[in-house]
Amino acid sequence: MHVPRFEVLAGHTVIGRSELENGDPSMGVAGGRLLPSAEYPTIQPSLIATREGSQAHLGLAVRLVGGRELPAQGGVHITDYSAELGIEDGLEVDVLGIGYPLYRELFPDHIAAYRGRFPEAE
Repeated sequence: MHVPRFEVLAGHTVIGRSELENGDPSMGVAGGRLLPSAEYPTIQPSLIATREGSQAHLGLAVRLVGGRELPAQGGVHITDYSAELGIEDGLEVDVLGIGYPLYRELFPDHIAAYRGRFPEAE
């Protein structure tokens, strides 16, 4: 099994990890399945209550495991539908507004997939 490269935090507490396996390079967005940590339940009710709105007050951030925080101009958002879809499919995290060249450095596969969708643009 592949070890996730990113930690998801609420304040200084790691509440999960993610590969951020999906993205939209044109918008600077990276997202993916959230694998919750043992601390996740401490913030889960607040995340569920705000899943359709702003979560800025929760101090959400994403960083490379053991490394730097990803600058997210649009913030970090967690969508928790685990009650409806189960823990395997019901948790997602999105990092909004990652600038270039950092996006290109961290997510070359996202860029390649995006370019593959629009071959006439090359």
